[in-house]
Amino acid sequence: MFNITVYNMQRLHSIASVKLWAIANYLSSDLPYRLSPEDVFLTVGGTQAIDIILPVLARPGANILLPRPGYPQYDSRAACCQLEVRYFDLLPRRGWEVDLDSLEAMTDDNTVAMVLINPSNPCGNVFTYQHLEKVAETAKKLGICVISDEVYAHVAFGSNPFVPMGVFSSIVPVITIGSLSKRWLIPGWRTGWIATCDPNKIFQKTGIVANIISYLEITSDPLTFMQAAVPQILEKTKAEFHVKNLDMMREAADIFYDVCKEIPCLTCPHKPEGAMAAMVEINFSHVKGIIDDVDFCIKLAREESVILLPGVTVGLKNWLRISIAVDLSDLQEGLSRLKAFSLRHAVS
Repeated sequence: MFNITVYNMQRLHSIASVKLWAIANYLSSDLPYRLSPEDVFLTVGGTQAIDIILPVLARPGANILLPRPGYPQYDSRAACCQLEVRYFDLLPRRGWEVDLDSLEAMTDDNTVAMVLINPSNPCGNVFTYQHLEKVAETAKKLGICVISDEVYAHVAFGSNPFVPMGVFSSIVPVITIGSLSKRWLIPGWRTGWIATCDPNKIFQKTGIVANIISYLEITSDPLTFMQAAVPQILEKTKAEFHVKNLDMMREAADIFYDVCKEIPCLTCPHKPEGAMAAMVEINFSHVKGIIDDVDFCIKLAREESVILLPGVTVGLKNWLRISIAVDLSDLQEGLSRLKAFSLRHAVS
């Protein structure tokens, strides 16, 4: 029994090493330096990565900077570990760029990190190389690290190519969150990772790496057969698969944006060019009998059986988050119903 147990442990260790090498190699292909398996930690999807990183960074009196609009999991996890949240704005009329001035204004000695989501959920933008470099330089100036949520990495179908924040990790240390769920369209597999992009080894010196390891020792792991599949998925998925998916998302973005321009009460300030969603502003001067974004979504669901997410849930009141990750015929039908609803409630 002892020999069998030792053999099985050695085999599991070998599988773990292979998958971490695969992820490190996959991420390194976009970076100016190479990650090692020691820089990568497997998680149960991107959500568990968030659930690990925020408590690791938390300390009494600490605060973290989150984008507005953003992903609500960060808010809820920060509340659980008593990490104060401060919001910096993303600017819709500037392609959802970070308002760097507001970022500097809200930072103090207790700020531990800022979160950047790229490509952006819920905004649908992809940050340019130049803007990411400015973000890195600002974070360095403020003495904070960057948590780069790249769950939608490479889901970029507009004019801006995806650039990982790790490219700038020689300027500022970066914790990257990634996942198989979006690019490979397998959300139910719940397989993700944390990568410390930190050539200057700041995370090791400050004990953050050790704390990540300690936290992982008391949490669940992805299913072993899914872990074993990671190298095959990363190394052997054909390029045609990704090209087809991006073409589909690009077509969905075109359909969405064209129909949105036909609806007077809705404005999409920036055509989606990445991820799988977009933010749309409600112009209440063009509608009657609707008081806010929540009221809009409730009445739309009742009258047209179309479900949208009120902007207030992602931090931007009186906006709407619209997913374009649906079958194109369903997207067209949903947008048709949205248009009919808006016209029905239009000001005469």
